[in-house]
Amino acid sequence: MKFTAPVAWTVPMCRRHAARTHGFTLLEVLVAIVVLSFGVLGVVGLQAAALQSNKEARYQSAAVALGRELGDMMRGNKDVALNTTSTQNPYLVDFSGTLPTTTADCFTAACASTLAVAQFNMREWLKQVQAALPGARVVVCFDDSPYGSDGRPEWACNSTANGIAVGKIGWTRQSNNVSGGSLERATIPSVVLPLIAGSTS
Repeated sequence: MKFTAPVAWTVPMCRRHAARTHGFTLLEVLVAIVVLSFGVLGVVGLQAAALQSNKEARYQSAAVALGRELGDMMRGNKDVALNTTSTQNPYLVDFSGTLPTTTADCFTAACASTLAVAQFNMREWLKQVQAALPGARVVVCFDDSPYGSDGRPEWACNSTANGIAVGKIGWTRQSNNVSGGSLERATIPSVVLPLIAGSTS
């Protein structure tokens, strides 16, 4: 009599093999999803950093353009711009949000003096700075050494009589401290430009 193996012996083995195969595929999918998630998070972080860098570059470009405009105004009114005191030279400012007061309005009528022209020009220019740069700070002064011993620009001015007029511009920027606030005031100038008004001769 010939012996044949019961079918019940082989079916459970096939089922166990199939179940083991399906479980391994599911694990692979889960690992792939986790790896993909980390990749997407990395791309999102890079995109955010790129947008922030692009915004800072726009602010930098705007500050340089505004500094050049101020230099042109000072050269156009050099008799006032060469004075070393802020009472005689309205171009010398330490601005951090409060616009200087002036009664001159050269748009509605001719200004009576070059000093009035300088007062009007500076007020209008600071309005542009305030609109273009968030939390802007501007210092215009005579300074032979606008950079400190560590090579970083400084807000302080040595105010020497024979110094060069310098425009220092900074603005509120994104903080690098993740645990702290999202914004920080300008602790040092971001743009330092020499503003050569001309010479007395």
